[in-house]
Amino acid sequence: MELLSPAGNVQKLYYAYAYGADAAYIGLKKFSLRVKADNFYGEEFNRVAELKKQFPQKKLYCALNILFHNRDLDSFLQNIEYFKNYPIDSFIVQDLGIVPILQKHFPEAALHLSTQASCINREAAKMYKSLGFKRIVLGRETSLAEIRQIKDAVPEMELEAFVHGAMCVAYSGRCLLSAYLTNRSAQRGFCSHTCRWNFDLKSKEGAKQLAQSGELFLEEQNRKGEFFPVFEGEDFTAILSSKDLQMIGHLADMKAAGIDALKIEGRMKSVYYTALVTRAYRKAIDALEGKISESEAAPFIAELENVSHRESTTGFYYDSSEADKTASGASDSAYDLAATIQKKLSEEESEEIFAKGEASILQRKSELSAMHPEAKKAREKDFALHPEKAMPAIEKRAGWFLYKIDALNLIQRDSKIEFVAPNFSALVPEKNSWLLADSQNGLETPWTCNGHETLLYTKYDLPQSTIVRAKDDDFVPNAIRDFGRTPKK
Repeated sequence: MELLSPAGNVQKLYYAYAYGADAAYIGLKKFSLRVKADNFYGEEFNRVAELKKQFPQKKLYCALNILFHNRDLDSFLQNIEYFKNYPIDSFIVQDLGIVPILQKHFPEAALHLSTQASCINREAAKMYKSLGFKRIVLGRETSLAEIRQIKDAVPEMELEAFVHGAMCVAYSGRCLLSAYLTNRSAQRGFCSHTCRWNFDLKSKEGAKQLAQSGELFLEEQNRKGEFFPVFEGEDFTAILSSKDLQMIGHLADMKAAGIDALKIEGRMKSVYYTALVTRAYRKAIDALEGKISESEAAPFIAELENVSHRESTTGFYYDSSEADKTASGASDSAYDLAATIQKKLSEEESEEIFAKGEASILQRKSELSAMHPEAKKAREKDFALHPEKAMPAIEKRAGWFLYKIDALNLIQRDSKIEFVAPNFSALVPEKNSWLLADSQNGLETPWTCNGHETLLYTKYDLPQSTIVRAKDDDFVPNAIRDFGRTPKK
């Protein structure tokens, strides 16, 4: 089975490939159902082409899955020469009006039917095959039994199905709630995730406490016995939010059903999510195919719990009642993405950094020597009280390596960091086995964050695709945290 991962930007595309995806799907600006993802534009096609050369066996799929108005078709046609710069292997579409345009201008690219088209039966699959589609991304409402029937009826049609990620409470994602409340259509890529909003519970005294107990449910008048749990938190009420899909323990059943490709949801998710979820499913597939043992795959699969997620479900695959169960609260993780490793410095580059550090220390000593004795005494006292103002130079250590990193969140000297990479689940560094340095002056630095040019100096030999994560000390398992999204009263 092919593993297909989300890539909301070039960086995520790299990590999808590096962490084991066979293919990745991207969106082009304005023509994708995730317009709030970074998507691809400008000169980024050069970087995408470089990645395709770096990972020659990997495929690139492009989501053109909005419903096109006439103005959208005109815009696409006006930009079509630009889009030809991308090394696209297939287009994912739901609007049949775009099909002849793609067949004319991109004759080498395959056509994949979007899940938004809601293909859930064998006759529809036959019809799409006659139109030239190579693959169908099945509607999420399709059971494994139905998928097997579709595959038996149209064996030459590739079938793709979602295996992991957020789900929509609307049929195949065809939600009108966002458009109704915000004039932002989900079918135009502008979904405001209204089903996960924080609704206030308006009631008489006492009902709020009842809602907080978890004993309150909604029941539609004409559908007796169908209950939707209502949960009242600190500043919100959760009613419509669905659980997340997770099928990593059922891949053998998905393969037996005739599924050719497994799709991970999440182009708007983080690099950390893309990397670790891709890696977990890569190892699970490899174990299923006998390339590694189940025990070797187990620690990577267990890492799914350390990725931001809600409660999980098997969706519609076995029993549709599983998909009816709602969840409350935002997705959460015990870790924050702290940094990514950009490159390991060469020996020559490392020597330059050490030289910068020595020069910085000599300059500091020279400045002190030139001061009036009283001023010098005051400055030295200040250094003693605030050692971060007089950091030492990084010293050359045998067996240590310098890495250029891209800090994405705050990292401090006492942060509980861990390293994760494609081929090891999590490496917890020993005490005093790493430090941070300023690449501009070669001095140690007590902290770094986004926007600072920083080096990591450690005894661990890390691959370029390594991710640095930091333990979130405020994380509480099974608790709903307020991330500042709800206005305080």
